[in-house]
Amino acid sequence: MEHQLINAIEAALGWKGVDTLGKGFVRGRMDDPTFVSRILTPNRLLDIAMRRSLNRPQFRCFQKGDEVHPAIYYTDTVSPRGQSVPMVNMRSLGRLLREGATLILDQANVFDPTMEVACRALQWWSRERVQVNAYLTTNDASGFPLHWDDHDVLIVQLAGEKEWEVRGTSRTAPMYRDADPNSTPSEEIVWAGVMETGDVMHIPRGHWHQATRNGHGSGNSLHVTFGITQRTGASWMAWLADWCREREIFRHDLDRVQGTDTEALATAASQLIGERTPADFLAAYEQATTLPRHVPFLDVLGPLDAVVCTTHFPPQIHENGETVDVLASGKKITLAAKAVPALRLLLSGKPVPLQQAAAVVGTDVVEVAEILVKEEICATLTPELSSGYTGLVTNAAS
Repeated sequence: MEHQLINAIEAALGWKGVDTLGKGFVRGRMDDPTFVSRILTPNRLLDIAMRRSLNRPQFRCFQKGDEVHPAIYYTDTVSPRGQSVPMVNMRSLGRLLREGATLILDQANVFDPTMEVACRALQWWSRERVQVNAYLTTNDASGFPLHWDDHDVLIVQLAGEKEWEVRGTSRTAPMYRDADPNSTPSEEIVWAGVMETGDVMHIPRGHWHQATRNGHGSGNSLHVTFGITQRTGASWMAWLADWCREREIFRHDLDRVQGTDTEALATAASQLIGERTPADFLAAYEQATTLPRHVPFLDVLGPLDAVVCTTHFPPQIHENGETVDVLASGKKITLAAKAVPALRLLLSGKPVPLQQAAAVVGTDVVEVAEILVKEEICATLTPELSSGYTGLVTNAAS
């Protein structure tokens, strides 16, 4: 999926693809800093908080380095029938922001269509799952203390400015589940400075970092962090452990009295490793992801006029002479070979207005689209979902 955000990030960081992800710290600046206002603004973030029932830890507030108790800025809204729904008290939240505070919305892609589309584009680019967290800081408030993340992050400064310090790693490739707690920060300062609107930064897994607006006076900062958790050798080994259960030798008890035939186990393990390679694991990982949430198509609500592919990773198209197979999210759909032009258009990751598409690849595109929507590989392009692509992704039929 061609997405302007990915193009802007690659240009700012001097990247020519995903190969450099996780390889080293780098920062840069977008050619057009005004572009980021299309991604998310402070007021749009506050609008998300106002209109949805958000709970901790998905939505949190910090002041002076400590988390503010939710009771201070949450209120139970009671309906006329006595139903209680927790909602953010915007008046109380406004007071905290005027005093100086940091708001954090985890997984903003669940609530905002632009964030959803951006994460999907990054997933198609990286072939890994991506989530985005948004951070709004006002006045002299600080953020999290010095810490490291167990995943690579791409940081985009969307508004205002914030001061950062990035340090090196104190353990090579640390993990969430690890043999070492990795709790002593590195003394090596890789970069310290101010991120301004339009700046982009890549912090690889394990690098210590912190951000603050202390000493910057009146103003605000909004940035988003796209978290990308890459598969590791440990991920592959855990996958192999699941596969070993299909072989009898691994299902037997380990013999404490007579001793276990270690050589036979080692031989079987070596055979399993040779048969199921890391490449096999990565391919299986993409297919193992569940289908994403989307608005179902109901013909009673009107005809299908536009669709978009919403799978977490790019669907695979395999041509087999007279037929063609589509593989996505563990599903396999077989269609006649004549559907290939329509499939390439519909599975491009770009919005597809069906009337325009019919003029390009023929009227069969409507029938193919209905099949893909029924199988939940594509979704109805609602006005809300369409807004997530506007100005960032062109229509596939253009």
